[in-house]
Amino acid sequence: MGFDNNFLPIKAPPISPERHKELILFQKLIGLRFRRLDLLNLAFTHRSYANEFQGDIDNNEKLEFLGDSILGLVINEYLFINLPGRTEGDLSKIKSFVVSESSLEVIAKKIKIDNFILIGKGEEYSGGRTKKAIIGDAMEALIGAYYLDSGFKKIKKFIYHHFIPEINKVLENRHRKDYKTLLQEYVQKKYKTYPKYSITQKKGPDHDKTFWMSVTIKSKIYGPGQGKNKKEAEQNAAMIAYTTIIKDKK
Repeated sequence: MGFDNNFLPIKAPPISPERHKELILFQKLIGLRFRRLDLLNLAFTHRSYANEFQGDIDNNEKLEFLGDSILGLVINEYLFINLPGRTEGDLSKIKSFVVSESSLEVIAKKIKIDNFILIGKGEEYSGGRTKKAIIGDAMEALIGAYYLDSGFKKIKKFIYHHFIPEINKVLENRHRKDYKTLLQEYVQKKYKTYPKYSITQKKGPDHDKTFWMSVTIKSKIYGPGQGKNKKEAEQNAAMIAYTTIIKDKK
C-alpha cells in the first residue's frame, strides 16, 4: 500500500493536459500504474528544470536518494538468497555492476525514461537528455517514487523484472566491464601499487567539454582515453591499459 498524501511534503511541477498524456503513455509503455501522477512527474524533474522554473518546485534528487537505497536492498536480498555459495566480496562485486551507472542507463533507455525527463533549456542544448548520470538518476528516482506510491511489494516486482537480467549478465560474464576496478585490482595484486590518472587535454565550452585522460602504471603511460566527463575518460583510459596488459600477458 502507498503513503497518505499528508506524509509526502513534495512540491512537484504542475501537470498540464499535455504532460498528463505523456505520463499516462509512459505508464502504458512499461506496465506501471501510479495512483499519484505528481510523484511520477517529480521523479522525472531534473534540478536544471526546477532551477529555471518560475515558481517553487522540488527536483528528483531526494527521490533518487530513496530509490538508490531501495534498489540496493532488493538486489542485496536477492543475491543473498539466490547465491548462498558466494563470498561477501563476490556479492559486493556483482552488486556493483548491477546497480552501476551503466546498468541504470541501459535499463532507463530501454523503458524510454530519457524521452520523459524534464530538464532546463541549457541542459537540453548541451545534450543533457543523453547524459548517463541524468538518465541513471531518473531511474533511481522512479524507483523511489513508485515505492512511495505503491509500496515495497510492487517496487520489488518491478526491480526483479528489470534487474535480474542484469544479474544474469554478470554471472555469465556478458556485462559491461568496470575497467577502472578491474585495472586497479590487477595492478594492486601484481605490482602492489595503484594506477594514476591525469588529464592530458580538454576541449570545448564549459557546458560541453571533452576530456582526455592517461593512466600511469609503474612509469608506463597508457591512453589517452576520451570522454564527455573525467569519469568516462578515466574508464576509457583504464580499458586501454587493462586490455593492453592482458594481451601482452598472453
